[in-house]
Amino acid sequence: MSTLTVVLILVALVAVILAAGVVGRARVGTGSGTRLLKRRFGPEYDRTLERHGGDGESAHRDLRERVERYGRMRLLPLEPAVREHYVAQWTMLQERFVDAPRQAVADAEELLTRIAAARGFPDPDRREEQLAALSVHHPHHVEGLRAVRGAVHSGSVSTEELREALVHARALFEDLTKAGGSAGTDAGRPRPVSGRNRGHLLKPKGSGA
Repeated sequence: MSTLTVVLILVALVAVILAAGVVGRARVGTGSGTRLLKRRFGPEYDRTLERHGGDGESAHRDLRERVERYGRMRLLPLEPAVREHYVAQWTMLQERFVDAPRQAVADAEELLTRIAAARGFPDPDRREEQLAALSVHHPHHVEGLRAVRGAVHSGSVSTEELREALVHARALFEDLTKAGGSAGTDAGRPRPVSGRNRGHLLKPKGSGA
């Protein structure tokens, strides 16, 4: 075997080893990126993956673009008096649910979008942008806004479905009106709505004991 042949074989082997290393690092990087996105977005990750038909690359690109665009937003605090005003409005719409469930849910959608705008998220007339920004900072609870929006604009929805949408939206309301108005995210742990808070919504008029 000539010296030239040996050199060519060695060069080919080195090229194969380097290529294998690049592929291996790419796979590790992809897996790590997936884990990070799943941890950050929680249920929003699964929803985005489903929306993209299971195409992980498209879903990841969507989520990363949201983080790049909205991740560094400086959220505005709520003054205590403003926060109390919003809490009073939420309490009233929950009580109104007994007599007018659809209107109460419509009021909840309007109130959530208004509070989000007050905190520095895009304005209510930019619905998709506002949802995208909320999904970055409140990924565990942004579905609450989608729930009330879907219920309000559905042609046929039961009182029970309206109630469930409003209960679901409560967690996002609590995040947006958090005492002290801190600008953190809810990405750590989803907080269930307590039984005490559900109580206003459990018994629409005529539902019985």
